[in-house]
Amino acid sequence: MAQPTDPAPRLQVIGAKAYPGWTPAMVTALARLRESGRKWYSLYDKVCAVENLRWSWHQVAANRGAAGVDGQSVRMFGAQVDRHLAELQRLLAQRRYQPLPVRRHWIRKPGKQGRRPLGIPAVRDRVVQAAVVNVLEPIFEAEFLDCSYGYRPGRSQHQALDRVSAALAQGQTWVVEADIRGCFDNIPQDPLVDAVAERVADGTLLALLRAFLQAGVLEGQDFQPTEAGIPQGAVLSPLLCNIYLHRLDQALTVQGFTLVRYADDFVVLCPSQAAAEAALQAVRQVLAELGLTLSEEKTRIVQVEEASFTFLGYTFYRAWRFPSDRAMQRLRAKLRPVTRRQQPRPLRELVATVNPILRGWGNYFRHGHCQKRFARLDAWVRMRLRSFLRKRKAGGFTHLRWPNAYFAAHGLFSLVAEFCSADPLRRGAAV
Repeated sequence: MAQPTDPAPRLQVIGAKAYPGWTPAMVTALARLRESGRKWYSLYDKVCAVENLRWSWHQVAANRGAAGVDGQSVRMFGAQVDRHLAELQRLLAQRRYQPLPVRRHWIRKPGKQGRRPLGIPAVRDRVVQAAVVNVLEPIFEAEFLDCSYGYRPGRSQHQALDRVSAALAQGQTWVVEADIRGCFDNIPQDPLVDAVAERVADGTLLALLRAFLQAGVLEGQDFQPTEAGIPQGAVLSPLLCNIYLHRLDQALTVQGFTLVRYADDFVVLCPSQAAAEAALQAVRQVLAELGLTLSEEKTRIVQVEEASFTFLGYTFYRAWRFPSDRAMQRLRAKLRPVTRRQQPRPLRELVATVNPILRGWGNYFRHGHCQKRFARLDAWVRMRLRSFLRKRKAGGFTHLRWPNAYFAAHGLFSLVAEFCSADPLRRGAAV
């Protein structure tokens, strides 16, 4: 991949993230304009700036990803990066840039039946979208509330989970577990652009946003216009989702409810059943005003002393949180094809494939009462490996012929040994 020849971009650190093209004066203006309610003008030139496009390319290259409808991969773009960036800058500056349709790719829902659509923009469009995010994100980050955690600089899923645990410990044990029906697919585009326009008065930049939203979807040779929604998988989509749902954050916060939201996934924690019912009614009202609805079959009120609820892959029950049943199913679904019995390779190669999957999954789910579930998964993986060995060798009592120590000697990663042996919290009771 070709290395850039331009000098390193000038970066301004805002909060927990560095942005190209921003100046100290612009950063100072963030607070002033937020307090006065004024808008930002003349931002399009910041999107077009060569240093912003080059920085955006580095972001896209780091995330890799598949090719879009033009078939150009990240590697292919990087092989002639200077020429491609110069062409993008020229088209943008001349107001002639036009996004390509998004390539639709269907992915299986791990642990569930059915598939969900993923939109894959072309690499060139991902670069421009990242450049737009670099310009818009600081403006709206200055507006976003603490209850929002998804896809924001310096914020994480674990922080959102900790906020839920803290609210439960404070006695807010009535929980509204809600699900927005097809949030990304159903966000109305005109109100979304209007929400951006509340802070951005640059018509050219707003027109570029509309062009991305209306670029359409290509599935095979079938082109479908996009008259609503934002594509899941696009670089811009998480920021646009947060901008649109900011009104939900404001409404529930003003009414005194404890909302914890990660993109379109959220819960509301309340001290009583009456408060939870009022919170659910408030959620329905705000979403109706936004043109969105709740998925009623996935929305409910629970009392954690009597029933559990799931948020960001964790199940919460009483004072505990642990990997959900669905998270366990998704891990098994990912490991099954890797550990199938009929494959011509030695055990050490198979272990080398399994270990990163287990380690990554365990790193996310180790923040809770996880020992019992980790032990069940360790045993399940060893069972799969014993079946693999039995297929290749003579049978017998496999647990005696290949005891746990045998797999440990071959370097098999153990969730319990790695994450639970020295931590009393993770050894806590859980189902």
